[in-house]
Parts: sequence; C-alpha cells; structure tokens
Amino acid sequence: MVQMTVSSSIFLDEVRIHAYHGVMPQENEVGQDFLVSARCGVDMTSAMQSDQLESTLDYSLLYHLIEEEMHKTSQLLEHVAGRIADRVFAEFPKVTSLDLRITKLNPPLGGDCKGVGVELHITKD
Repeated sequence: MVQMTVSSSIFLDEVRIHAYHGVMPQENEVGQDFLVSARCGVDMTSAMQSDQLESTLDYSLLYHLIEEEMHKTSQLLEHVAGRIADRVFAEFPKVTSLDLRITKLNPPLGGDCKGVGVELHITKD
C-alpha cells in the first residue's frame, strides 16, 4: 500500500431517539424525539489493510452507548452531551476526537422551529 497520511472517522448520522430531557414538566412526562449525530476521529489505517473489526471503532457499540445515555433523563442537553463525550473517550481509547450534535425536535418554544440543540467539538489531548 502507498505511504500516506489518513484523516478518518466513524460516524452515526441523525439517530432518532425518544427521550425525556428538558426543564419543562411535560418534557419529562411525555418526552420527545431527538436526533443525535456523532463523528469520532479514528485512525483507520490498520482496518483499511486488515479488514478486521478490532482495528477500528465498532459503530454498533457507539450507537448503544449513545442510546443508553440518551435514556437517562436530564434537564440540559449540555449535560447529556457531556456524559456521552465522557463515555466515548473512556470506553473507546482509539477515538482521538468527537463531534457530537444533539437536536431536540419540536421544542416547546411557542413557535415554529425545526429544532434546537447543542454541539460539542472535542479533541483528545
């Protein structure tokens, strides 16, 4: 294989999860849908050559981690995002960076809005 520098990532795009986050009482009782997107920086050089799952990040494990954290009720999406980020870096040592976006669909704003949310961009030191 040709000598090269690779910048690579594993991503989940707009995973829809029904959860119970928010400061309004009805948000914690009825819940609502959220979209979660995550992009994890991972060196795929070995996986490109070996074709072995152990050489990369298993995106099904990433999905289940996000799902677990989204099902823990919080008032703030910032708190949810922080928990997800902490677990990603703790459980997946191959991850060097994380771009995370959580969108609350149909937020209780009293007006028409496609969604509101938070984004994190973290690089491991």
